[in-house]
Amino acid sequence: MAWELILFLCGALAISAGCLVPARWLPPLPNDKLLHFLAFGGMALLAGRIAQNNAQQTTWFIGLFVAGWLIECLQSWVPGRNFCWRDMAANTAGILCAAIFFQVAI
Repeated sequence: MAWELILFLCGALAISAGCLVPARWLPPLPNDKLLHFLAFGGMALLAGRIAQNNAQQTTWFIGLFVAGWLIECLQSWVPGRNFCWRDMAANTAGILCAAIFFQVAI
């Protein structure tokens, strides 16, 4: 469980940094929504491994959803960035896919 937590924290830092820098600092992105889906889905997979039971998994998944929402809200104050419902949908879809995976596979 220790390596999952370390990866989770590094991922959270990387995602937060990538989402909260001015748009002009970023390279052209091939598919922004796919990146959101993969980032939050990957974080949810790590969170699901960290959690010790279903209640903890649910708490982690809700926390990731709230974190994604907060990041989108904070983007309103970053030059060249804004809140995007499609990004939120991609974040949520990634989290939900991970949640379904844990219910079906484990």
